[in-house]
Amino acid sequence: MKSRNSSNPPVDFNHVFLFVEIVRAGSFAAAARRLGMPANTLSRNLQQLEAALHSRLMHRSTRKLTLTAAGQAFFERCAPPLADLAQAGQDMAAGRDQPAGLVRVAAPAGLFDLFPVQWVADFLAGHPRVSMEFMLDDAKTDLIGASIDLAFRAGHLMDANAVGRKLLDTRFSLVAAPAYLAARGAPAGLDDLAAHDCLTLSHRSGPVTWRLQGPDGRREVQVAGRLGVNTARAVLQAALAGLGIALLPEPVAAGDIAAGRLARVLPQYSQDGASMYAVLPSRRQVPSAVQAFVDFISARLREREPWAATQAADRKKRSAGAGGRRLQSNRR
Repeated sequence: MKSRNSSNPPVDFNHVFLFVEIVRAGSFAAAARRLGMPANTLSRNLQQLEAALHSRLMHRSTRKLTLTAAGQAFFERCAPPLADLAQAGQDMAAGRDQPAGLVRVAAPAGLFDLFPVQWVADFLAGHPRVSMEFMLDDAKTDLIGASIDLAFRAGHLMDANAVGRKLLDTRFSLVAAPAYLAARGAPAGLDDLAAHDCLTLSHRSGPVTWRLQGPDGRREVQVAGRLGVNTARAVLQAALAGLGIALLPEPVAAGDIAAGRLARVLPQYSQDGASMYAVLPSRRQVPSAVQAFVDFISARLREREPWAATQAADRKKRSAGAGGRRLQSNRR
């Protein structure tokens, strides 16, 4: 790195660093051993520095170095800042395993429908040197252009240049408040949903088609209700208020199901949802704070997956049922 102005020749800061190291070592030979470079290279760099400064910095002899008055003054000005820079580099390297700094997160507007904001509070409490900013928008953000460290995205495809880590596969289940089921009765089969108020995730009123997978394979059923809303959180709140039967992502409804505020409806039927990914702009030199947050959220999501163990069992049952039906068909 060189410093320039209109009247003086350039000063190479690498030469300044070498000058300070020569003074600290006490000789060219000792400095050369410490730095792993030839002594004549050090001597040449010092000559170039002196030429740029128009000052002789030291007297050389075969056994010792003696600083001139200008050299002593220059050393006293340069040595402390260089020591600070070296310490900053050491602190940075030593602190890589201690998460610190700002983490900027881009995510869909309904991110905190998927996991509670309390998780963020828990993470920050455990990492006091970390701060976070969340940009919640359903539009996909340019990670590099917007200086985003981490994005949460749902879907089956990711940006070609981004690096993704799958956090979970979601599943949608039918749920309703116990009060609603007590008043209206629980449906015995999918066809009974036509007689119920169903809470639809839609901008429009009128019939909506739910595509569900169950013991009898894939089924489509038209449902309708008096209330349609456009976010999963609003559907959840409407279901909790007893306004109808909802088809909700398991991560959104799991806490209320476990607490008894919601009950499963036709639990043999479900709908596969999109996978959720943590997406990074690059796989190179991922900040420790970003990695720590991804690991933290991944662990919390696994803890809150009571449905994960049942997904595989459900798939096996469906596969066995389909196999049995095929066998009976062949026998006919």
